[in-house]
Amino acid sequence: MPRLFGTDGVRGLANAELTADLALGLAQAAATVLTQGRSAEARRAAGRRPVAVLARDPRISGEFIAAAVAAGLASSGIDVLDAGVIPTPAAAYLIADIDADFGVMVSASHNPAPDNGIKIFARGGTKLPDVVEDRIEEHLQREKLAPTGAGVGRIRRFADAEDRYAVHLIASLPHRLDGLHVVLDCANGAAAGVSPEVFRLAGAKLTVIGNDPDGLNINDGVGSTHLDKLAAAVVEAGADVGIAHDGDADRCLAVDRDGNIVDGDQIMAIIAIGMAERGVLKDNTLVTTVMSNLGLSIAMEAHGIRTVQTKVGDRYVLEEMNEHEFSLGGEQSGHVIMRDFATTGDGILTGIHLVSEMARTGKTLAELASVMTVFPQTLVNVRGVDHHALHDDAVVASAVADAERELGASGRVLLRPSGTEPMVRVMVEAADQLACDRIAHALADVVRDRLSL
Repeated sequence: MPRLFGTDGVRGLANAELTADLALGLAQAAATVLTQGRSAEARRAAGRRPVAVLARDPRISGEFIAAAVAAGLASSGIDVLDAGVIPTPAAAYLIADIDADFGVMVSASHNPAPDNGIKIFARGGTKLPDVVEDRIEEHLQREKLAPTGAGVGRIRRFADAEDRYAVHLIASLPHRLDGLHVVLDCANGAAAGVSPEVFRLAGAKLTVIGNDPDGLNINDGVGSTHLDKLAAAVVEAGADVGIAHDGDADRCLAVDRDGNIVDGDQIMAIIAIGMAERGVLKDNTLVTTVMSNLGLSIAMEAHGIRTVQTKVGDRYVLEEMNEHEFSLGGEQSGHVIMRDFATTGDGILTGIHLVSEMARTGKTLAELASVMTVFPQTLVNVRGVDHHALHDDAVVASAVADAERELGASGRVLLRPSGTEPMVRVMVEAADQLACDRIAHALADVVRDRLSL
């Protein structure tokens, strides 16, 4: 049986794969596993119940799934503070801010509206390690907590959730955004309420798109996975910069005033250099993943900044950051973690700090992004192959070695098995796009020939 938890919680087609029954059971299992520590026991000993924060994005299925989660938690003796529709990083922040025992976010992030997901955060607003997720999954089949009388949890509205989060974000800013015109794309998602408020409080002149969620239009042609509308809006408005979130606002991508895309790698480069100049980049180190562009590490080296690479996934970036107390890390997709202010990727936090660098330096976004030369990158997904055998095949290994010799120091090769399906991702970077495409497709052919099922 495949593992229920994926790389970012439990996700699937709402009411088909992710049902109300499953949401209820997951909440009950999480309540059992996550309230076994000293803090929860101390609450009970003092006559108080453990507390969980609950939030969701605005997709329509989030209403019944969040209701099922709330029922599962309260029936397990957990007091639920329902924050309503807020970004994922806001939920993570609030868990830490009120010292809750844990929290649940109902969201499928950048996925289309029919999908949904359940993300569970530990005390302090951190993502759960795999071993804890496995324990929750195991407890789905076990007896649940079932208090009665005064032991049953209460469900209350978290009335000032959005205000607490907004104040926190504004307090993090090293420089206000006065004088800059920002076009903000909220992806018709969880950021539609709080992100415009934060940018305005920070001093930006604002034009907002993708801020009319109806439960069905989340990520639909807008947001960080669909940047065309944002680019056109920036050019039409003559704005200085465009900022895009995804459905739950844990990502940030940008466009410059000419409509050119600035991706997560370039955003990290800009913020890292700014933090280094202000003396707040811990150990002058940036944590990235193996999918980050080669140009990022080259640019960081030129500015005296060390890069440390992890496996793909913001949880692995955060694990590395926590272990060594690094202050900045993230992914090319726009998941940027600023550990001094957040425990997870935060698209609003990233966005205001990116624009803050424009204000601080007086430079355009294009000028700031020019510190990094983006190497051409080709990604080929080879489906229907035995991805488990990838690293054991000598012919594939030989083909990779030949490609690496051809590229030399001007490129790199990465073959990565999918964690969820029989597929291998072939990624090649090179100084020349034609060479990049040729080598990537040649390696994909080798993988297909050798590993086809």
